[in-house]
Amino acid sequence: MSKVIVTGGAGFIGSNLVQELLKRGHQVSILDNLSTGRLSNIEFLLDDKNVAFVRGSVNNLALMRRLFSGTDFVFHQAAVPSVPRSIRDPRTSHLANATGTLNVLLAARDNSVKKVVFASSSSVYGDTPTLPKVEDMAPNPQSPYAVSKLAAEQYCRVFEQVYGLNTVCLRYFNVYGPRQDPGSPYAAVIPLFINSVLAGKSPVIFGDGEQTRDFTYVKDVVTANILAAESPATGIFNVGSGFRVTINRLAQLIIKIVGDSKIKVVHREARPGDVLHSLADISRAKTFGYRPRYTLEDGLPEVVEYLRQLVK
Repeated sequence: MSKVIVTGGAGFIGSNLVQELLKRGHQVSILDNLSTGRLSNIEFLLDDKNVAFVRGSVNNLALMRRLFSGTDFVFHQAAVPSVPRSIRDPRTSHLANATGTLNVLLAARDNSVKKVVFASSSSVYGDTPTLPKVEDMAPNPQSPYAVSKLAAEQYCRVFEQVYGLNTVCLRYFNVYGPRQDPGSPYAAVIPLFINSVLAGKSPVIFGDGEQTRDFTYVKDVVTANILAAESPATGIFNVGSGFRVTINRLAQLIIKIVGDSKIKVVHREARPGDVLHSLADISRAKTFGYRPRYTLEDGLPEVVEYLRQLVK
């Protein structure tokens, strides 16, 4: 059994990661200030003797220094995870994503943590036309959110180089799955589309819908985190499916799964900061054993069923 910390463990990805870590017999401490995470995501786990929940922020360095004592691995998921929100409020995004990561690294260094696995983002690539995205491409962030994630990656690299703290940065590509919040004004496209179709409303596509995304099911992301922690791997790795789909095609898939063929999509003006095309080269992640198991056709029905139960 390892002692692990999951920052942002009440969030969408974090709570799925906590659940799997507990299933594997690890002792898990969750740190979350519940600003974007939800207690309902983890309540069913809190009776497990191997889990503890601490309500607190990654910007409370003194708290983390105490919490990280005796810790083997830190999975740093805590973030303000939204491009549009970062455009409206760049300072909050920076404090949570860049300064928060610096604090996590300081607490990990001071407690001789074996490895920090950091949740980065494919947004750091920006709108470079080359596909697929490869880790050694020059970053070209298009939003404050992407800048904050890139800054955090650089802190990870420097802490490994200067202090010998092992770090892995996983660049997530459009993660989706159960517990992703559909009610937020900054909600991701898949839960937004599903909720709209379940309510008999048209999903709204910003732009012409021919922009493409590499969607990654949350269970694959969880597996990537655990493999990255357990392997000798350090550095930056893409975590995606290795396939892309247009937003138009995504909407049609969701309409088909829900089973309401009368619904038609609505197009609106493209949003600032959105990239046109995204596709992961996952060759590097395969070196530590990552193999995505879920296609959209596998994952979407699970999300539809999850959200259908919520609205009952």
